[in-house]
Amino acid sequence: MTTQAKRLVICLDNSGYEASLERLKIYVALPDSAAESKGQLRIIDESGEDYLYPTERFVIADLPQATRRAVLELA
Repeated sequence: MTTQAKRLVICLDNSGYEASLERLKIYVALPDSAAESKGQLRIIDESGEDYLYPTERFVIADLPQATRRAVLELA
Protein backbone atom coordinates (compact mmCIF):
# COMPACT_ATOMS: atom_id res chain seq x y z
CA MET A 1 0.00 0.00 0.00
CA THR A 2 1.36 3.41 -0.93
CA THR A 3 1.78 6.25 1.52
CA GLN A 4 1.91 8.86 -1.24
CA ALA A 5 -1.08 11.12 -1.61
CA LYS A 6 -2.85 12.39 -4.66
CA ARG A 7 -1.48 15.73 -5.83
CA LEU A 8 -3.03 18.56 -7.71
CA VAL A 9 -1.19 19.85 -10.75
CA ILE A 10 -1.85 22.56 -13.32
CA CYS A 11 -1.44 21.77 -17.02
CA LEU A 12 0.83 24.33 -18.69
CA ASP A 13 1.19 22.68 -22.08
CA ASN A 14 -1.42 20.45 -23.74
CA SER A 15 0.11 20.46 -27.22
CA GLY A 16 -0.44 17.08 -28.82
CA TYR A 17 -3.01 16.17 -26.14
CA GLU A 18 -5.73 18.77 -26.80
CA ALA A 19 -8.57 16.22 -26.49
CA SER A 20 -7.21 14.88 -23.19
CA LEU A 21 -5.89 17.95 -21.36
CA GLU A 22 -6.95 21.57 -21.04
CA ARG A 23 -4.27 24.20 -20.62
CA LEU A 24 -4.31 25.92 -17.17
CA LYS A 25 -6.75 23.39 -15.71
CA ILE A 26 -6.13 21.62 -12.40
CA TYR A 27 -5.75 17.83 -12.62
CA VAL A 28 -5.30 15.07 -10.06
CA ALA A 29 -1.94 13.28 -10.24
CA LEU A 30 -1.99 9.77 -8.80
CA PRO A 31 1.04 8.38 -6.98
CA ASP A 32 3.24 6.35 -9.36
CA SER A 33 6.91 6.36 -8.42
CA ALA A 34 7.87 4.14 -11.39
CA ALA A 35 6.34 6.62 -13.84
CA GLU A 36 7.91 9.60 -12.08
CA SER A 37 11.34 7.99 -12.30
CA LYS A 38 10.85 8.06 -16.07
CA GLY A 39 9.75 11.71 -16.15
CA GLN A 40 6.02 11.01 -16.34
CA LEU A 41 2.99 11.82 -14.17
CA ARG A 42 -0.10 9.64 -13.90
CA ILE A 43 -2.92 12.14 -14.53
CA ILE A 44 -6.68 11.67 -14.44
CA ASP A 45 -7.43 13.45 -17.71
CA GLU A 46 -10.57 14.64 -19.49
CA SER A 47 -11.60 11.03 -20.23
CA GLY A 48 -11.85 10.37 -16.49
CA GLU A 49 -9.17 7.68 -16.76
CA ASP A 50 -5.54 7.93 -15.68
CA TYR A 51 -2.79 8.14 -18.27
CA LEU A 52 0.88 9.02 -18.23
CA TYR A 53 2.00 12.45 -19.45
CA PRO A 54 5.40 14.15 -19.46
CA THR A 55 6.09 15.86 -16.12
CA GLU A 56 7.33 19.06 -17.75
CA ARG A 57 3.81 19.84 -18.95
CA PHE A 58 2.61 20.44 -15.37
CA VAL A 59 3.40 22.40 -12.22
CA ILE A 60 2.30 21.49 -8.70
CA ALA A 61 -0.79 23.46 -7.63
CA ASP A 62 0.18 24.86 -4.22
CA LEU A 63 -3.28 25.49 -2.77
CA PRO A 64 -4.47 26.10 0.80
CA GLN A 65 -5.42 22.83 2.51
CA ALA A 66 -9.17 23.60 2.56
CA THR A 67 -9.14 24.40 -1.17
CA ARG A 68 -7.08 21.31 -1.94
CA ARG A 69 -9.50 19.12 0.01
CA ALA A 70 -12.52 20.69 -1.78
CA VAL A 71 -10.98 20.16 -5.22
CA LEU A 72 -10.12 16.53 -4.45
CA GLU A 73 -13.67 15.88 -3.24
CA LEU A 74 -15.02 17.13 -6.58
CA ALA A 75 -12.45 15.29 -8.70
